[in-house]
Amino acid sequence: MKPNTQQLNDLTIQVRRDILRMVHAVNSGHPGGSLGCTEFLVALYQNLMERKEGFDMDGIGEDLFFLSNGHISPVFYSVLARSGYFPVSELASFRLLNSRLQGHPTTHDNLPGVRIASGSLGQGLSVAIGAAQAKKLNNDKHIVYTLHGDGELQEGQNWEAIMYASAKNVDNLIATVDLNGKQIDGTTDEVLCMGSIRAKFEAFDWEVVEITKGNDIEAIIGGMTEAKARTGKGKPVCVLLHTEMGNGVDYMMYSHAWHGKAPNDAQLENALGQNYNTGGNSDY
Repeated sequence: MKPNTQQLNDLTIQVRRDILRMVHAVNSGHPGGSLGCTEFLVALYQNLMERKEGFDMDGIGEDLFFLSNGHISPVFYSVLARSGYFPVSELASFRLLNSRLQGHPTTHDNLPGVRIASGSLGQGLSVAIGAAQAKKLNNDKHIVYTLHGDGELQEGQNWEAIMYASAKNVDNLIATVDLNGKQIDGTTDEVLCMGSIRAKFEAFDWEVVEITKGNDIEAIIGGMTEAKARTGKGKPVCVLLHTEMGNGVDYMMYSHAWHGKAPNDAQLENALGQNYNTGGNSDY
């Protein structure tokens, strides 16, 4: 049985707490984008994706997810752990020497749930397209999901992949773009303005679904359900997810400053105090 909205919201709070503790413990990591995508990844793994028991790299007979913007590994690791891929206690090893939970996801340590090494931005869509085409060759009707940062779209390889996916009718693919309008050096408009991302994807002959409330569980489930309904019709699908970087922590929101900065002791206590309820206050 899928968790209800309240359970998903409780889990979202817990994942936020995990993110904050993880980056604080090592004074390193990327809390801003992780917090902004928490609701999305909770909804994806707990409600939207069809997953099978256990983990294998073949991924046959289930939906697949590829994280392209690998620097938001804290939220990815937390959601994977709390979805049963590996023990929650392992989150305490984040970014430590010889840990499986490196700053950017890697595959050489065989961490369940991680299918590609990511963090070199711009490459995830190409990999996901290959996986989607493999599913077609295997007559596997499941969906391939990806997540990308909006600043990441400044990388040229994305646009080669975007062109290829529509030209080759890769219609079992849903690529989500985290539209928070911020990247490490400022706003995306200041660093390299991309104009209308929706217009660009539509010009490349993609279906586009827009989720304006990208930090709302119900809105995400509704929008992603619509996106899935558009698969299998000859075109790849793009979801534009409007989020707020640092969502859920007031002093991190509305600024790019927390893209890659960890909170100090007092800031951690403040942030944890903003994300507390009886369903979301456990430690590792």
